[in-house]
Amino acid sequence: MAGGEEQPGAELLPFAPFPHSSTQPLTYSYGPHSLSELRAREFGRLAGTVYLDHAGATLFAQSQLTSFTQDLTENVYGNPHSQNISSKLTHDTVEQVRYRILAHFHTSPDNYSVVFTAGSTAALKLVAEAFPWVSPGPESRGSLFCYLTDNHTSVVGMRTVARAKNVTCVPIRPEDMCLAEMRGAATGDPDCQLVHLFCYPAQSNFSGTRYPLSWIGEVKSGQMCPVGVPGKWYVLLDAASYVSTSPLDLSVHQADFVPLSFYKIFGFPTGLGALLVHNRVAPLLRKTYFGGGTAAAYLAGEDFYIPRQSVAERFEDGTISFLDVIALKHGFDALERLTGGMENIKQHTFTLAQYTYTALSSLRYPNGAPVVRIYSDSEFSSPEAQGPIINFNVLDDKGIIIGYSQVEKMASLYNIQVRTGCFCNTGACQRHLGISDEMVKKHLQAGHVCGDDVDLVDGQPTGSVRVSFGYMSTLEDAQAFLKFIIAARLRPLSSQPVPQPAPGEAGAPLAESEPLSTVPATVGRCLPPPQEDTPTDSRLQDDLPTAVEAVGLHTPLPETTRTWETPSERAAGVLDGDLGPHVVTNLYLYPIKSCAAFEVTKWPVGNQGLLYDRSWMVANHNGICLSQKQEPRLCLIQPFIDLQQRIMVIKAKGMEPIEVPLEENGERAQICQSKVCADRVNTYDCGEKISIWLSKFLGRPCHLIKQSSNFQRNAKKKQHQGQSAGATATLSLVNEAQYLLVNRSSVLELQQQLTTSDENGKKELFPMKDLISRFRANIITNGTKAFEEEKWDEISIGSLHFQVLGPCHRCQMICIDQQTGQRNQDVFQKLSEYRERKVNFGVYLMHMSLDLSSRFLSVGSQVIPVSKENTECPNLPASEKHLNVTS
Repeated sequence: MAGGEEQPGAELLPFAPFPHSSTQPLTYSYGPHSLSELRAREFGRLAGTVYLDHAGATLFAQSQLTSFTQDLTENVYGNPHSQNISSKLTHDTVEQVRYRILAHFHTSPDNYSVVFTAGSTAALKLVAEAFPWVSPGPESRGSLFCYLTDNHTSVVGMRTVARAKNVTCVPIRPEDMCLAEMRGAATGDPDCQLVHLFCYPAQSNFSGTRYPLSWIGEVKSGQMCPVGVPGKWYVLLDAASYVSTSPLDLSVHQADFVPLSFYKIFGFPTGLGALLVHNRVAPLLRKTYFGGGTAAAYLAGEDFYIPRQSVAERFEDGTISFLDVIALKHGFDALERLTGGMENIKQHTFTLAQYTYTALSSLRYPNGAPVVRIYSDSEFSSPEAQGPIINFNVLDDKGIIIGYSQVEKMASLYNIQVRTGCFCNTGACQRHLGISDEMVKKHLQAGHVCGDDVDLVDGQPTGSVRVSFGYMSTLEDAQAFLKFIIAARLRPLSSQPVPQPAPGEAGAPLAESEPLSTVPATVGRCLPPPQEDTPTDSRLQDDLPTAVEAVGLHTPLPETTRTWETPSERAAGVLDGDLGPHVVTNLYLYPIKSCAAFEVTKWPVGNQGLLYDRSWMVANHNGICLSQKQEPRLCLIQPFIDLQQRIMVIKAKGMEPIEVPLEENGERAQICQSKVCADRVNTYDCGEKISIWLSKFLGRPCHLIKQSSNFQRNAKKKQHQGQSAGATATLSLVNEAQYLLVNRSSVLELQQQLTTSDENGKKELFPMKDLISRFRANIITNGTKAFEEEKWDEISIGSLHFQVLGPCHRCQMICIDQQTGQRNQDVFQKLSEYRERKVNFGVYLMHMSLDLSSRFLSVGSQVIPVSKENTECPNLPASEKHLNVTS
């Protein structure tokens, strides 16, 4: 589609008249002070980022952290179990925080006790273990544990503890509770004191549905029963999601147990929660284990133990995280100071959610089909019934769901952070997406597990997309998200550009880097020295040629020095059926993970792949591997390998070249542990000099680390049936496999899809060299049809034999221009559309065996594939079909 004409249904709903057209008065912001000023002052780190995962974790304010650290530097806080002055200060401060928490929920120590835990999950586990369950017996049918199916995993997990005590567990659907409301009180013995527990969330963390707080009193009084059996019902209200943006009045809605996590409310500290226990219930709780600080007296040599009297002292085993508890005071202070209280937060966040819901619901394709399917039990008419959470899936114009993983990757190109999956709430996910119990089991058999990116199985969604607002969220955040949906689904790639806010504005792309200056290619004749990947077998050493030709090129990756046709000529040839010889046309290695390619014409092969391919990686100050997803400027760092001098030369524009030895100094190298794709790897730091160099260029503290030569990282992928017994493939710092192969015909076909026409009708091809560089493959081949490589089972290149593991499932890194580091969403979006949202491109290879007579890959080598028609397993797990991209 040419031109920039906007399609009908792609207009952004204006906000100005929206509050007045709503069915109830809406409030945005917090009084006379500008919300943009608050954002700039307290959340400057959000500049250029749209953070929409506040239901997962909200963010702390700068003044909150500053006030806390000042408190720590001005006071001495000792262990509260001691009796010295500093310990007494800690004890008194902690008790004051308990009062502050209860006041926040409109209650007092007369009614509730605060038990600090590691979070709401730990609080739920505590209730499950301490509740006075009654097992079935001759005179009793036993206690019931009833829970709403729209509950967090941590609530459902309580049933394991209950079942261990022979307690019957009953899942209750939301619609069943509505029937229970109409059914009224249970019939039976009104004097029966058999205890039962009912758990439900004040707010669904999946959809934002707010369930009636009136259920607490109705269930406890017997006016409504989840199950029609006699007994005394206790109620646990999971408030973790609800209290993050709403006030909770426990003087009115007196739940017996209220678990919560404080980072959901004001971002810091994490790992600290509480269980609010009503004092009338506390004496019933049973405790088995006792830890430090909980005993009034006990004997080491005799089974004698007397617990402390207060609920908190009995259940807080060991020393609590007292500094984190003290931090809560500063969190409550900041919340009050910046917003004026939870009622204001409730109104502000609901206004944003209602506006976004209304705008999102109105988006239509030209054929009238909706752009999204929203999962909700409300019409977003009132904050009493709906929280600031919107759960949805994106549809194409035929109504087919686009996988949440693809939506998340696209959103990241706009610097928008969302949450995807089932959000630890399988019950709600099943209910809203229509996933049966059998389908869940089928998805598991297909390789899908909670938290992965397998978003579609047999065309059916396994999860959805969630956006959620926090107290510091702005209208600009909401509109940046809506503009992203409009740009990604309702505007042709060649028409409107990606919305480009000003630098620092919400939704702004990362700053564009200057292109790396083109430096003439250097051709060296380098002898391969002994190293970890080079076999020590003397027969191989004798067979090595006297020199290895290596061509190192700066990005963008030019074509090889061989004469190739122009892209249009090649495209025409491929489309006419002239595929040319089936040979290797280009070889690339990436010595430093996520940095620029080093192109060669002939290169040694080691046990882990091409020699020195992804042997190094750049790590941040915490030792976490950096990739272009977090730091696109990595592509501007150009490594060159000199085998003869046994060094790697690293260059970047504006920086003096720096040398790094290919091998570690065994005496000086300090081994440290890092992670690559959940694998533990032993690495060593390459020194302060290169660390300073990288930190200066990237503008952040970082280090260069290398995989240790005596560490073996085994591949997880299954070995080929024909591979010798006991043979285990080993990996460098790659993500999945030893090699990545890309077919030129596949690139050419994608190039045709990306072809656009300017206003004069002139076609503009996406540069071929740009496309090849984006896919960061090791081996580029020619001479076969587009995507034919995905049908291969094995492949021979020269005398080397490889197993084809499967397609490479692409991430948003292919949207990064390897010459400039600038992001552009077109490649990912078009690939997703063209390949029916699989976003697969290229195939992974692994050595089947190593022929000792030749350990080199060369440009021009013949490629002989073997089809997998007769060997492919029909029920291949999804996890094998969707392999992650090699960075």
